[in-house]
Amino acid sequence: MSENTLTLEKRTETGKKLKGLREAGKIPSVIYGGSNDPILAASDYNATEKVLHIAGYHSTIDLDIDGKKQLAIVKDVAIDPVSRKIINVEFQAVSADQIIEATAPIVIANFDGSDAAKLHLVYLQVMEEIDVKAKPSELPEEIIVDGSKLAKVGDKLTVADIVLPAGVEFADKEMSKDQVIANVYDPAAEAAAREAADKAAAEAAAAAEGEASAEGEAEASAETEGEQKAE
Repeated sequence: MSENTLTLEKRTETGKKLKGLREAGKIPSVIYGGSNDPILAASDYNATEKVLHIAGYHSTIDLDIDGKKQLAIVKDVAIDPVSRKIINVEFQAVSADQIIEATAPIVIANFDGSDAAKLHLVYLQVMEEIDVKAKPSELPEEIIVDGSKLAKVGDKLTVADIVLPAGVEFADKEMSKDQVIANVYDPAAEAAAREAADKAAAEAAAAAEGEASAEGEAEASAETEGEQKAE
């Protein structure tokens, strides 16, 4: 059995009855699409969590619904804000020949061999994932971007640096190729700049406090003189 196979059973529980289903170690789910109306189902919590961890939002899952096979992708996962446990899953039924959209994580490779790394520079990745479209069998588990060309502070990787696998396209045709994925910076220089800024702020605060203290003393002295003259 594939690691991306999940066994489900149809359910009739809805509304408040879902609490009992969850307490029994099940996760309620809904399968949309296909030739039928949405299917209400449930699956074992641990098995579901494992499959979702492997597939995420970028790989297809082979659903076995009461013995009937259905290819699907994950559309949404609801998480309890307190327990952080999965409380509901939405699947989208797909076919093997259907072009579908999915989100793939972006991985920067080969940075350790770059000139930037040799100078002890680091990169900040500002774009972690990207939406692509392809047939289910051609959906990439991740998008690799080559970071070996990064050499100095200010160098960057953009969407234009992405080389998509065969059969894969960007889901957003209007997306700018200049959109930044990662840029190079000097952590030591930035730390020094922050330290200098903090020092300047502390000195300014101390100076302001000194001025306020001097003004307070002057006002107190003036009040004392005024009282003495009044006497």
